[in-house]
This record gives sequence, C-alpha cells and structure tokens, in this order.
Amino acid sequence: MSLLYDKKPFEVLGLSPSAEAAQVRAAYRQHVKACHPDQYQEPEQQKAAQEQLIELNLAYEEALKLCSQRRVGFNLISQEEAKHFAARLVEQGNLESALRQLNRADIRDADWYFMQGEILMGMRQYKTAHQSYREAVRRDPDNNHYRTGALDAAVAMKKSSQIGFRIQTWLQDTFQPGKK
Repeated sequence: MSLLYDKKPFEVLGLSPSAEAAQVRAAYRQHVKACHPDQYQEPEQQKAAQEQLIELNLAYEEALKLCSQRRVGFNLISQEEAKHFAARLVEQGNLESALRQLNRADIRDADWYFMQGEILMGMRQYKTAHQSYREAVRRDPDNNHYRTGALDAAVAMKKSSQIGFRIQTWLQDTFQPGKK
C-alpha cells in the first residue's frame, strides 16, 4: 500500500495543485468508479483495490481541505491595499463597497479602525462608528484626530435618538435617495 504521505493529495487524484474543489470532487468520483473493490472477484485484487480506495479517500479529504484554506486566504489583501481601495470607493460615494473592501484587510491597526469609523459615520451607523473610533483611540491614545472622531460619533449617536433628527433624516432619504 502506498501511503498518502508519499504522494501529494492532488497527485493521487491526478490533478494540479491549483485545482478547484469541483475538480477534486469530479476526479475523486472518477477514480472511485475505476478502483472500487466490488468490481473484482479475486481476494488479492479486492485487497489492492481497497488499499487504493483508502488512499483516494485520504487524498480527497486533504485536497478539499487545502482548497477551502486557499479560498479563505484568497479574499484577504494587505491592509494598505484594502485602505486604498476603500478610500477610492468612498470618493465615489459607494460606502457599502468601501466597507467590504476595508474588511478584506489581513491586519488591522488604529488607522484602519479610524477609516472604518469614517465610513460608518457616512452610512449613519453612529453606534458602530463610535466603537470603531474607540478602538482606534485604544490602539493609539495620543492621536487627537481619533479622539475627535470618537467624540463626533458620540454626539451623532445622541443626536440621532432625537425625533427631529429622525424626521430630517427620513426626509433626506425620501426626497434625495442618492445623497447620504
């Protein structure tokens, strides 16, 4: 019996290491049909087929695990790239997409949290924005710019709970839907 550790899982399945999960599944099905022990009458052949099936099962599980890890890591980008893309989307007025791009960052520093707070303020999500600003302040307590953002968000939170502000916001959203 050849051990799985002697070969890489994609090699066992006859695939390149860059294969996708759907390709792994298809190759697995094809190989299982070809080597299933029920196809053989002689005990020697059945035993060899059983060993090959075990190797295929182990390779299949490992290959799928590698595909899923690759998929998760694919979405992450460097913090600087994420902030750059997010800033461009903010300039275009597309705040939801800016927030999605920002969340793709592989690491998060105080400036990242500040930028998230800025985007959330634009989306009128004051409580979440306040939390983001507070995290930025926690990470860099001496930055007055971050402290100002946290204070602005706290004021906006308080103001947004007042009925006059709610009516004004509703009117703006109703009669100027593209402008937020």
